[in-house]
Amino acid sequence: MTFERDAKTLELPWPFTGREDELELIRRSSSAGHHGIVVTGPAGSGKTRLVTEAVRGTDCARVAGTPETRHIPFAAFAHLLPETVSLHRAVQLLSTVRLLLVDDAHLLDDASAALVHQLAVHGRTRLLVVTTDGTAVPSAVSRLWTGELLPRLVLEPLPQEETAQLAAAGVGGGLEPLTVNRLHRLCRGDLRLLRDLLGAVREGGLFTRLPGTDDWAWRGPVPVTATVREQTAQVLECADRGTLELLAFAEPLPLPMDGLDLPALERLEADELVRVDDDGAVRLAHPLHGPVLRAAAGRLRARRLARRPEQCTAALTAEAAALAARIERADVRAADAPVGEWLVAEGQPVPARYAAVRARFARLRGELREAAAWAREGLRETAGDPACRTELALAAAQSGETAVFDAGTGADSGTGADSGAAPRRAELDADLAATDARAAAWLAAARGDLDAALAAVGDGGYDAVRLGAPGRTTGRLPGDEVFAQHADALARHDGPALDRAAERLEERGFLLFAAEAHAQAVRAHRDPRAARTSRTRAVALARRCQGARTPALSGLVLGELTARQRQIVTLAAAGLSNRQIAEKLTLSIRTVGNHLYSAYARLGANDRGALPWLVELPDAQSA
Repeated sequence: MTFERDAKTLELPWPFTGREDELELIRRSSSAGHHGIVVTGPAGSGKTRLVTEAVRGTDCARVAGTPETRHIPFAAFAHLLPETVSLHRAVQLLSTVRLLLVDDAHLLDDASAALVHQLAVHGRTRLLVVTTDGTAVPSAVSRLWTGELLPRLVLEPLPQEETAQLAAAGVGGGLEPLTVNRLHRLCRGDLRLLRDLLGAVREGGLFTRLPGTDDWAWRGPVPVTATVREQTAQVLECADRGTLELLAFAEPLPLPMDGLDLPALERLEADELVRVDDDGAVRLAHPLHGPVLRAAAGRLRARRLARRPEQCTAALTAEAAALAARIERADVRAADAPVGEWLVAEGQPVPARYAAVRARFARLRGELREAAAWAREGLRETAGDPACRTELALAAAQSGETAVFDAGTGADSGTGADSGAAPRRAELDADLAATDARAAAWLAAARGDLDAALAAVGDGGYDAVRLGAPGRTTGRLPGDEVFAQHADALARHDGPALDRAAERLEERGFLLFAAEAHAQAVRAHRDPRAARTSRTRAVALARRCQGARTPALSGLVLGELTARQRQIVTLAAAGLSNRQIAEKLTLSIRTVGNHLYSAYARLGANDRGALPWLVELPDAQSA
């Protein structure tokens, strides 16, 4: 995001996105009756931005450590304290400060660190302390959490779904899932690196609009920016760089340890630059190192060492077979599949047969947008491929989309209002039904026609369980499988058994199926508290399923809210702000906020982002 003025470009902060749970925890910790919190995490993980957002609108004093002032007593507090002051006097002066944000506490001078510790001991000032993992921290600071003076929040890398939201906000438009995956792998939660890469890709004109979608895709080389060079300086300056280059040009495949310099490998492993698996295969330890090493090599060396796509054919086939075997074993937990990802990143064609397997694996995991993206990759290589076409339709329908996608381009063939839309849709639906009845069933379910959906599914399939008709599968699902347990629990209307089935589904990686089972348990429970717990779990899992909108999830209704709460929550779920709701209903903003807070407690939701999963919006009903 930029602001143009006088031929100069000023970069503005990206919108704050994600981290709702952490944000709420910090806000609670800095409210009355609490002493504060310590937030730690790796460099670039967004710690400062998070706490800044948490204290927005409050009367908060701020201090920060810097490398240049680590040996100057009370340097961080120079703007809050007199020029000469004792520790005792400093504590007295700052005891009137209600809320103090201490950023980069690992860089505090010893006197400032001692002052922060004493403020925590006295407990009159609420403290938000931010420090970076992997660096030396003054003992007075580390004792804040080791001595249990303040709770500690360890900030994990931004989850992939929130990375997608942040990247889309930064780019100003949606990013297709395979691009998000690539950015997530390369950046590993470093938000500064993410911003730098996105800016370089955009400025380099490397984004392309995917046909038939509103999403941007990035294919091709990684821009070697100043930030990227800083992050990879260790490999570029390494004495064993020759060995690292061999590994870089071997990607996406590993190299056998026997063909490499063993002493060099031992040094590189000690420096955590390579990893060796149980079979003796060696890979680079960080996904960013390979692209940087390849970019830094000369043209002749790169041409001699570079791996060609056709050299990966056997590995790609083996990768697809391994994923298919996992599906057969009903185990779709996350699995490495680097060859297909490398082909996509390089902008190379992806065989339709492989793409269909990747799409199915992603769909079963509940990664619906990713499934659609893999299906489109296969259709670009083999237009009209039946398996990819079916996977695209299934992913779209289970996202609540009623359009059928054209097999050749992935373009929306539409449910528009023009006079020819209905006949065209019927023709496409008939064509799809001939290809795969399951896809036609889910398309009908997306339109709200469950009778037609169940008629298309027929008897004996797990889809009938997901659509709420377990009786159709009696005796037809394996008795020792979790799918049969789900069907049996739903047939008996047994809430606890449905929750247990959901837990087993989640363990095996079937996140969408688990969300649906928990959602079905909400209506089966007799205990309202158990129902709220099931609803909360269903919502949490559904949010990880990339826009899933199936009949079971749409059944997460508003429950025991008052009429006013239902009205406000429905408007909030539709995207209206508190101010807009207040204006629409002629209420005060505070009243709207109070109603939402009470509704969150009753629904088992943490924030507004969960509401679309709990509310049947008008567009979902009309679908």
